[in-house]
Amino acid sequence: MNTVTTEAPATAETLQRLSDAGVSIWLDDLSRGRITTGNLAELIATKNVVGVTTNPSIFQAAIGSGEGYEEQLTDLAVRGVTVDEAVRMMTTADVRDAADILRPVYDATAGRDGRVSIEVDPRLAHDTTATIAEAKQLAWLVDRPNVMIKIPATKAGLPAITEVIGLGISVNVTLIFSLERYREVMDAYLAGLEKAKARGLDLSLIHSVASFFVSRVDSEIDKRLTVLGTDEALALKGKAALANARLAYEAYEDVFSSDRWTALETASANKQRPLWASTGVKDPAYKDTLYVDELVAPGTVNTMPEATLDATAARGEITGDTVTSRYEQARADLAAVEALGISYDEVVQQLEDEAVAKFDVAWVQLLDAVAKSLDSKGVDAS
Repeated sequence: MNTVTTEAPATAETLQRLSDAGVSIWLDDLSRGRITTGNLAELIATKNVVGVTTNPSIFQAAIGSGEGYEEQLTDLAVRGVTVDEAVRMMTTADVRDAADILRPVYDATAGRDGRVSIEVDPRLAHDTTATIAEAKQLAWLVDRPNVMIKIPATKAGLPAITEVIGLGISVNVTLIFSLERYREVMDAYLAGLEKAKARGLDLSLIHSVASFFVSRVDSEIDKRLTVLGTDEALALKGKAALANARLAYEAYEDVFSSDRWTALETASANKQRPLWASTGVKDPAYKDTLYVDELVAPGTVNTMPEATLDATAARGEITGDTVTSRYEQARADLAAVEALGISYDEVVQQLEDEAVAKFDVAWVQLLDAVAKSLDSKGVDAS
């Protein structure tokens, strides 16, 4: 008990410094237990959490266990719903409840934070038309102004982003790994705002974040550097992901200072904020707050697993902006990796393909688990 009392002020101070530096702290996790036990509300009250992100893997872990979902599963089984409908009813219920818990944050920040994200069916990642239809359906099902629909930044996802934003639906663009794709995502967002403006929609109500993935870049490039094994190669380990993210922020500054953006800003549009995703370190040799401490910049979001949130509270070193003064070094680090024969374009495409496949597998596993639960209640869930 004494330990908790001693650490609490430091915890609050560190996370407050991060917030004061312009970084919105979102939790990269959601489960019914977090909602019903008051855990999510506690994190909002004590750890500066102002948003929540979900993905198929998170829901697979939460719902796959069945814990907290028994009563709803029974009701769904009695109704004889399909597996897909059952999963959507459970996931949207959790997102709706989380959105209600975060509604005061949404109201206090004029919609900037207080957001909860839910992803389209990952099996639709390469189908533009189906992604648009799914995004509209999810927005309707959750029926909360602070929901964000997650759309993957695949080639097929880009026109879907434009159309969904153009309909006035806020979007979290996910699975961004490359600088080129990130610029395409920002272009898709601006095109969507232009459509919304042409339709007479209120641009001030439309928000978006672009989820730029961090740690997986180091995981893949570090693996290749280790294979090379030279002193020069090993000295570059742990540098590529931060370099990539920092140059993404430079691109963000460029796009959102353009004449095209100014015309939209004049019509009360909101910037699409960069969101640092996959910020839990994968290599235990690295400090567990690496992708928080070193990616502090104004107007960003860092979505963290709870372990990273706790680590940041206890050991984070928040010293202000650690991004905008380091663009030249970032370019040099990525150039040095390329000079060793490691193709940036190949790595980021591989990471995108693997991420889409991973979420696809997680979703199928979730469907299988729910099918078994419905079947165990004596109902045909086909």
